[in-house]
Amino acid sequence: MPLQPTTTDMPKVVKTDQTYEAAADLFRVMSAPMRLKIINCLCDGEKNVSYLLTQVDTTQPNMSQHLNTLYQAGILGKRREGVQIFYRIIDQRIVSICEAVCHEIDRKSTGASV
Repeated sequence: MPLQPTTTDMPKVVKTDQTYEAAADLFRVMSAPMRLKIINCLCDGEKNVSYLLTQVDTTQPNMSQHLNTLYQAGILGKRREGVQIFYRIIDQRIVSICEAVCHEIDRKSTGASV
């Protein structure tokens, strides 16, 4: 049986329209499977674009577009070293959200219980 959050698990916070808009914007950025794959690759540390292309089946222009979207959203940071650009996760909340959602989906798809 799935665990249901209780009021002690999640403190009541007054949410504004701005909060919901910001959450919707974040979910829009995270709605692309390719971006989730990129985030997964970066969970264990900074990687350059060449490495990411070996891990995620896409073209270099498509990878760059997704990386730029994640960068503009404040999820990734980047640095240049010579001709290489390295990306890293700078918003660790995203990792927690992705892990929680993907874990729950995997759990449900395998029929495992908590």
